[in-house]
Amino acid sequence: MNDKMEREKERWEKTTLRRSLEKQSERREEFVTSSGIPLERVYLPDVAAESAQRLGFPGEYPFTRGVQPTMYRGRLWTMRQYAGYASARETNARFKFLLQQGQTGLSVAFDLPTQIGYDPDDPLALGEVGRVGVSIPTLDDVARLLEGIPLDKVSTSMTINAPAAILLAMYIAVGKRQGVEPRQLRGTIQNDILKEYLARGTYIFPPRPSMRLTTDVLQYCAQHTPRWNTISISGYHIREAGSTAVQEVAFTLANGIAYVEAAQTAGLGVDDFAPRLTFFFNAHNQFLEEVAKYRAARRLWARIMQDRFGANKPRSLMLRFHTQTGGSTLTAQQPENNMTRVALQALAAVMGGTQSLHTNAMDEALALPTAAAAQAALRTQQIIAHESGVCDTVDPLAGSFAVEALTDEIEERAQRYIAHIDELGGALAAIESGYTQREIQDAAYACQRAIEQHEQTVVGVNTFVADEPTAIERLTVDAAVEARQRERVAELRTRRDNERVSALREELAVAARGAGNLMPLFIECVENDVTLGEICHTLREVWGEYRATSI
Repeated sequence: MNDKMEREKERWEKTTLRRSLEKQSERREEFVTSSGIPLERVYLPDVAAESAQRLGFPGEYPFTRGVQPTMYRGRLWTMRQYAGYASARETNARFKFLLQQGQTGLSVAFDLPTQIGYDPDDPLALGEVGRVGVSIPTLDDVARLLEGIPLDKVSTSMTINAPAAILLAMYIAVGKRQGVEPRQLRGTIQNDILKEYLARGTYIFPPRPSMRLTTDVLQYCAQHTPRWNTISISGYHIREAGSTAVQEVAFTLANGIAYVEAAQTAGLGVDDFAPRLTFFFNAHNQFLEEVAKYRAARRLWARIMQDRFGANKPRSLMLRFHTQTGGSTLTAQQPENNMTRVALQALAAVMGGTQSLHTNAMDEALALPTAAAAQAALRTQQIIAHESGVCDTVDPLAGSFAVEALTDEIEERAQRYIAHIDELGGALAAIESGYTQREIQDAAYACQRAIEQHEQTVVGVNTFVADEPTAIERLTVDAAVEARQRERVAELRTRRDNERVSALREELAVAARGAGNLMPLFIECVENDVTLGEICHTLREVWGEYRATSI
């Protein structure tokens, strides 16, 4: 190591590292290999000053090497298994099972009617209640979902977008019931509506009023729930729709830029809300590319926040992210192979420095995961964390010629995409013109064509194929769940104060036509048993519904 690098290391140890260790010590006094070889906290190459500046030190700008100085030597990532099906009772039992198995955070999957703002007794919800997630039409459902789970101790992530503000209002109201103040709540609301228009499709309202709901959450939480992550800007669904790794980074960060600009337009100072922005990325099969992708995204976002938005707080520059292994890479054929795919993808996420992780179960190409499959997926994370040794030094692949070159290349190509999106008028304009959707669709078509022409191998699908039928236990959702949920909502409507509900809906319609923050009114609505569907229908009457144009 040259003298300049040695001096930089000493400076880092006396400042950033020292402050970190004063707050939280490392998990062990010494980290060694199975042969007794001591592992340094972070390894440094003998590199030129320019290269050293691109890499930086862990916990310091530009955060290429991680957002914490000690990374997993201090604390492991949050093991947050995505779960939710049927009604709140069944999902609550699954949550408690996963927590008993060592899961360290909750992650809620909602059914399709909840995601697009319909109650279970709505005709458009027929056949979908509780199928791909948990049905949550009322505040009582959230209370049952979280029964026996202390909200001041457990962090919860909610994968919900179009009605995200309403679900957060319900969570805050349940916290109050538990005696937990909003300032004590910890978790993340996905709240990323732009990716719904370009990749996923569970939108309700047109883009511009939807952006208002997103910024209302940012503004409200900055004042009332400072420990809550107000948005999880998602590249995961962009990748699931067929994008490349470069497109995943570029389009995600372009959306992030749009949210920052919208928050500033709403009057928020960048350093007031940026520390609570989080991201959500995919973990795909190309191991080295995935590791480099996370490193490039961190560095690029730090530069965007500093150079473009003038952010000053170090936490405003940090790209903190959750990762989920690639659902679109799972195969219905030979589903046991998915365990290997998931292990490699999870390892890439850890080597790339993720802050939390969900590992898919081997049976998810066929159905929602069984308890046994979900447990095996969680064990995959635990084996990486406690048996592999990759957590014992920071950024272990740094200095690899391949990884550093890929990191630089992904960053450069993503920058070119972002520059073009800027020329189009920003992420929202790029979505409205269909540009971003076309780019993703072209990439998805190219990938599928390569698989069909055997240019890309998928084991068990286009090579090493077995003729035996798939024999695996599958989770099924009892059809009676839908009937019970419909009855519960009907019963609620007979015992609540319906005059108060009507008055609140009228007040909400007036507020939606104005410009004030809707979060306090959402909380009042749900506390008075206005249902999710009723709130969304009120907003539909004011704002209308989004209808996608054919691309």
